[in-house]
Amino acid sequence: MSIAIQPRDLASSAGVMCYDASRIAEPGLFLFDPASSHLQANTVAEGGRQAAWFVKGEFGEGVLRHYRRGGLMSKLSTNRYIWTGADTTRSFAEFDLLQLMYQHGLAVPRPLAAAYWRQGLTYRAAILVERIPGVQPLALALDAGRQAAVAQAIFAMHELGVWHSDLNAYNILLDQQDKVWLIDFDKCRVRALSLERRQANLLRLRRSLVKIADTEGMLWWGGLSQAYDALVRAKGLL
Repeated sequence: MSIAIQPRDLASSAGVMCYDASRIAEPGLFLFDPASSHLQANTVAEGGRQAAWFVKGEFGEGVLRHYRRGGLMSKLSTNRYIWTGADTTRSFAEFDLLQLMYQHGLAVPRPLAAAYWRQGLTYRAAILVERIPGVQPLALALDAGRQAAVAQAIFAMHELGVWHSDLNAYNILLDQQDKVWLIDFDKCRVRALSLERRQANLLRLRRSLVKIADTEGMLWWGGLSQAYDALVRAKGLL
């Protein structure tokens, strides 16, 4: 993957972007503007905090997402974050992590472009990733089973050292060939993953499944846990 960074004044609010030069021949900050006529944007109906769009362009089909705060912090600011450096912006950090995972063959959206706009001690950010066609979230597909495939996808992520900050039943997708995809790597990072940390990640998913499907969700997670444990034993991690 060829990555290019558009040079700009880091202290300005004009914006800075990085992008996959093999997919984007004409970069510009219009790539992050859902009102741009170049993108044919349609709002994502579910999730995204009303800040995600399906888009089309020279890169094919993608998902554009502007970073938005949730919880109590959103009362202070809905879309601005404390500046600590370009590489640690939400957008560049997620872009780099997705690039790492994609290059290692994990089933994640291919990163296309990322940007931030700095103003003083704060910034706002956006990211553009490739859209995965014909998928539905695990939350709507529990009756299909697929615990072993989901366990394999999570195990591969953990083996690369990636800890998912929001592993829930809506961030795991199944496509029409039953391939499992993992999405939404905002605030995720590479770290040393002990078995205890891996289990904590899985327990977060269990809470999501139980919230969505109660007893059925708990039973589904039981199958997932068994499949994951089998992978751990096969790898000799116990």
